[in-house]
Amino acid sequence: MKSTLRITLRANEKLYINGAVLRADRKVSIEVLNDVHFLLENHVLQAEDASTPLRQLYFIVQILLIDPGAADEARAMFRRSMPLLLACFSDHQILSGIKHVDCLVSEGQIFEALKAIRALYPLEENVLNAQKAGVDAPMPALAMAVGG
Repeated sequence: MKSTLRITLRANEKLYINGAVLRADRKVSIEVLNDVHFLLENHVLQAEDASTPLRQLYFIVQILLIDPGAADEARAMFRRSMPLLLACFSDHQILSGIKHVDCLVSEGQIFEALKAIRALYPLEENVLNAQKAGVDAPMPALAMAVGG
């Protein structure tokens, strides 16, 4: 058996566990004794904040954790988005990271996939800033292709 996981929530903080949303009314520690899919509130991306290709990917992947009822549709959207994302970037680190995320999602390691996507944000920001400065070609909009 894996070791237990202790999560500490502040008052009014939310925790998304297996599709359920829990809110703490005061500071509380929760000990998770088995495998569980969860997401802390500060890692939940709101739709209006999904303003870049990788943030849009993050939003799609987080649905797999926080809304199991929409997981099939989110997984289909994820599959449609992968070739588009790979076409968006020429940076080898980002491309490698996207391929790794694809593998993680395929293996059901959704939380790890979200962590991997968040780790790519600074690289994406560098690419976007370079584009704004006119250094690289414009990046296609992912939202258009995935139905956003």
